[in-house]
Amino acid sequence: MYSSPSQQHERLSRLDAASSSTGTSDTYGDRSSGRSSAYTRRENRLAAVSSRAEEDSSKDYKKLYESALSENQKLKSKLQDAQVELSDVKTKMEKIAQQKQEKTSDRSSLLEMEKREKRALERKLSEMEEEMKILTELKSDNQRLKDENGALIRVISKLSK
Repeated sequence: MYSSPSQQHERLSRLDAASSSTGTSDTYGDRSSGRSSAYTRRENRLAAVSSRAEEDSSKDYKKLYESALSENQKLKSKLQDAQVELSDVKTKMEKIAQQKQEKTSDRSSLLEMEKREKRALERKLSEMEEEMKILTELKSDNQRLKDENGALIRVISKLSK
């Protein structure tokens, strides 16, 4: 299995401690000092490991803080981009709504104009129909008068002979 560098370092320090304890100073007669020195070495190793762990944890916290800070910056920039895009979309929507309203008002004014024109044309048509009726009456009157005039001319010409 793989082990972390701190675990490898710990194993090496244990090996160093074990090899130094088998030196000439540690004899059978001096067991009490050997135990206290082993205890002291063990305490020193534990203190080193704990200080290393504190350094690692503080480095980890620092890394975590830096990564969180960079992530916050990225999110803030994304938020600003989204807000800018939102305001652009809102202005576009307002412009479109205004154009639509103008079109509807233009359409309504065009419809009103078309209605007025239609009414005017209908009035004109009814006036022309009336004029047509009068014209046909006048034509018939004119024809009748021509016929009467021709008859009178004949009667006058017979009387003058």
